[in-house]
Amino acid sequence: MALPRYIPVEEMLALPAFSSPQVSRDGTRLAYLAPANGCLNLWIRGIEEEHADAVCVTREKRSISTFSWCSDSRTLLYRQDTDGNEDWHYFRAGLDDPDAEPFDLTPLAPGCRVIAASEDGGTVRAVMNPRYLFFDAFDIDLATGETTLVRESSDIMRNYTDMDGTRGFLSGQAADGTLEYYAVDDQETGAMRLVHTEDGPSFPTGQYPFHVSADQQTLILASHWGDSDALRLISIDHATGEKTVLAEKPGRSVCCLGVYADDFGKPPSLFISPRTSEIMAVRFAGDRPEMVPLTPHFAEVHAELMKLADGGELGWVTCDDDEQVWTATFIHDDRSGLSYRYDHRTRTSVLLHDPGSGEEFGKTRAISFTARDGLPLHAFLTLPPGVEPKGLPLIVKVHGGPWLHDYWGFNGEVQLLANRGYAVLQVNYRGSTGYGSRHIKAGIKEYGRGMNDDLVDGCEWAVGEGIADPARLGIFGTSQGGYLTLTALCNTPDYFAAAVDDVGFSSIPALLGDQPEWVKPTQINNFLAYCGDPADPDDLADMLSRSPATMIDRIETPLLVIAGAQDPRVQLTEPQAIVDGLRERGVEVGYFVAEDEGHGFKNPVNINRMWHLTEEHFAQHLGGRRG
Repeated sequence: MALPRYIPVEEMLALPAFSSPQVSRDGTRLAYLAPANGCLNLWIRGIEEEHADAVCVTREKRSISTFSWCSDSRTLLYRQDTDGNEDWHYFRAGLDDPDAEPFDLTPLAPGCRVIAASEDGGTVRAVMNPRYLFFDAFDIDLATGETTLVRESSDIMRNYTDMDGTRGFLSGQAADGTLEYYAVDDQETGAMRLVHTEDGPSFPTGQYPFHVSADQQTLILASHWGDSDALRLISIDHATGEKTVLAEKPGRSVCCLGVYADDFGKPPSLFISPRTSEIMAVRFAGDRPEMVPLTPHFAEVHAELMKLADGGELGWVTCDDDEQVWTATFIHDDRSGLSYRYDHRTRTSVLLHDPGSGEEFGKTRAISFTARDGLPLHAFLTLPPGVEPKGLPLIVKVHGGPWLHDYWGFNGEVQLLANRGYAVLQVNYRGSTGYGSRHIKAGIKEYGRGMNDDLVDGCEWAVGEGIADPARLGIFGTSQGGYLTLTALCNTPDYFAAAVDDVGFSSIPALLGDQPEWVKPTQINNFLAYCGDPADPDDLADMLSRSPATMIDRIETPLLVIAGAQDPRVQLTEPQAIVDGLRERGVEVGYFVAEDEGHGFKNPVNINRMWHLTEEHFAQHLGGRRG
């Protein structure tokens, strides 16, 4: 038995030739992302045309990830920041002038951003913070960019679900963090009724998914209502406050990764009709993601689309206003981006993108084990193809957040490591989403403690199964995962043979202090609940005791540190202090700073450089393959 051919970094992590297809509102055109100018840009072609007939309508120098069709089926809205600074603007591009410079519909000052935007009838409704601390609603003329204030917010913690002044709902947060929902009877007088509450720390990033019907008469939430540990999808009637369970799966939670869909390309949680705003389907987390249809029409479409899945799961779908012309992109563990166009009128499909057979890639399977304190834990294990799974070098790859989760599907970074001969373990440690309220709240005050124990317990499971060689264990973490990587080296200095910290923070108090000002009032259910309050002396002392910045002298493991100079979440002084402290003590440490990146890399040149360094680092200390 032998590993398949060595796949170079540049090939393994190459920009996809075709991704994120979306059908236009009238069903006549297709928009998608494809390489141009060294990154992913937007292309448009006729629904029956090929890529050779397509028109590239953007010339960005940093890959686009978020876009949508406008109602004219000729124009696209897309979101972009500058070098990863997360000051998001929305731009217009399209067929009317495909060679034009990007038209910024939201020319905000530095430090301000758009958090939501949608278009209808030539008007873009955008929620943004030109006043910095407050997010107001504006109407923007798609053609001219003329901007009109629709609603000015006066309370960062209370928001109306509508933006037109009609009766709808109001969401808010009480002083103790309880999430509150009111049915608004009269916005002028302020008459409203409390119809629902939720435990705040169960939703550290806010209650999501969250949707309101087009007539503002039904509020739809992922909820723990009824003492359910798992997240169920429920509806709340405006007039009566009556609650109804729309979708549930015993032992499984509604997937909330969609809250990160724009930032990290995660699959959406809800599928919503572009014409009626009706929810067509909801996704559940678990060993494999599962989409559950909620309308009879989409149930028919879903059944036909799943015939094309080839062993995968349905990941992303789009449709025209008539819900007859569809695009479908599937999730597999050993290939990425299998996509079709499907016409429900004729029950016919056309292949849009074939990623290949996946024979060279490892298979990913869900595993479970019990933490040392009895908490059930879930993880995903990817084994290198072509070799016996015995005594392998293993890398535990730690997700960020912590309020998200790893899931079954293709991960190019995981597959790169597997191709080098490593088993890769992705642990959904306590505090991760996707496994119910008990699991997420088990992460409270466990930064650098129970979260790290979960990672070690996962490695011990793999060693106990004979899969992993205990002398060749590595750890790679991004963002929050980078922090957990550093704390692992402090807490268990002899356990891991090599480590990579990718844009991780090293000081919990600094993390809370480095958040944008408008974020701080929202922290009661996340960082304040899960880490502590730096204004409290006891909490501050505890937070410092769990901050690698105060424990650099414990680190002995060879380490590679990766950082983005434009990172708005982790100031460059943090990784620099770690590197300087280790070098002063003679501990082996590599350091790569990308000047044009933020909290996570997008530039292919930087990504390739980062992974060449990672490959070499792990090869030197764990014995995997190198180029």
